[in-house]
Amino acid sequence: MTVIARADRGFFGFAIVAMVAVVVASNILVQYPFEPFGLADWLTWGAFTYPLAFFVTDLTNRQIGAGAARRVVYAGFLVAVLLSALLSEPRIAAASGLAFLVGQLLDVTIFNSLRRQVWWRAPLVSSALASIVDTVIFFTAAFAFSGLPWIGWAAGDLAVKFIFTVGLLAPFRLFIAFTRRPQAA
Repeated sequence: MTVIARADRGFFGFAIVAMVAVVVASNILVQYPFEPFGLADWLTWGAFTYPLAFFVTDLTNRQIGAGAARRVVYAGFLVAVLLSALLSEPRIAAASGLAFLVGQLLDVTIFNSLRRQVWWRAPLVSSALASIVDTVIFFTAAFAFSGLPWIGWAAGDLAVKFIFTVGLLAPFRLFIAFTRRPQAA
């Protein structure tokens, strides 16, 4: 297990807090259909917060490495699932935990394998592929056989994740430019 350098501990702590906040907020908000524009059968409010989890994971991976990113995922998983179990339905908390763990660890692995290529490839490919896996696992486990429009929600959620994945490339690039640190191994 890699020790996190003293200079990176603040970032690491911030990443854990951000991850927990994103997952808990998303698990609460996924219970509410997105009513504006008649999109209640296609989106929930959680679609607009959860893509930030991939952003946090990718920033952590870029800043302090894959090992630290995995630890952020594990810490986020433990705390967020416990809080989500209290603040949302148990089925949603369990589905979220499973999808989160599989999706985020996949994101870390893919990102790490692509990190030395063009700057945008790792966050784009890892987030897109992990989003597909996360979405399928979560919406199937959370809402299948519930009578709710979960397939439409999954499709809408995935579309929003893809939009965020592309839209967050600019902030990711700014992060790289302002930190100007060598890539962690």
